Amino acid sequence: MARMHSRKRGKSGSSRPAKLAVPGWLSYKPKEVEMLVVKLAKEENSPAKIGLILRDSYGIPDVNVITKKKITQILEEKNLSPELPPDVAALMAKSKAISKHLEENRQDKTALRGKQLTDSKVKRLVHYYKRSGVLPLDWKG
Repeated sequence: MARMHSRKRGKSGSSRPAKLAVPGWLSYKPKEVEMLVVKLAKEENSPAKIGLILRDSYGIPDVNVITKKKITQILEEKNLSPELPPDVAALMAKSKAISKHLEENRQDKTALRGKQLTDSKVKRLVHYYKRSGVLPLDWKG
């Protein structure tokens, strides 16, 4: 599939673990993994960051394989889910950083184009999340 704004193709990022079974060397129980997810969420980490921390620090390759639930599902059960979906929050932070850069560098037309593309991605995602009921219909970013 082609990229959104560049019409180019490319490889995706990292690859998933090959097996969808709990590794034999893993000593964590599902409840322990859920407790780790909740602990990391209370430290205000995003679901993606929680997955990275669990992989790198605790050696847990995939939360879904162990608990049969995704990280976001665990957070929703414990009422710790973020108010904004993580992809929208990341794009809005990127847009804010580009705006700050443009205040200092007004002639940077490439950055201006990047801000336009980022804002259009935010608009498209917000429209999708409003349709699917994740965000309220009167939400303004």
